Amino acid sequence: MTIQEAQNQVDTWINTTGVRYFNELTNLGILMEEVGELSRLMVRTYGEQSFKASDKGKELSDEMADVLWVLICLANQTGVNLTDALEKNFAKKNLRDQDRHKNNEKLL
Repeated sequence: MTIQEAQNQVDTWINTTGVRYFNELTNLGILMEEVGELSRLMVRTYGEQSFKASDKGKELSDEMADVLWVLICLANQTGVNLTDALEKNFAKKNLRDQDRHKNNEKLL
């Protein structure tokens, strides 16, 4: 699936099964919640915190997909083509950071 196909499929789902988009500020709040859930699982999986009973059955891939879903919703609502945005972001990083990380002593 391409990024554009994902944007189209989310839009179709929202407008049929989901009835309509939540407003942009609600979706921003939901995005923060989903990022928090991903963070919680990452901290417990790769960090030093122990798991709680409520963490059972949670998967990183599902939490990441939840973040991506809401981000796609926000892109659709605000008219952002994520394919174009990502391509522009790569170009920016390639220009700005072409030597930055190679010269970072912390990464050697």
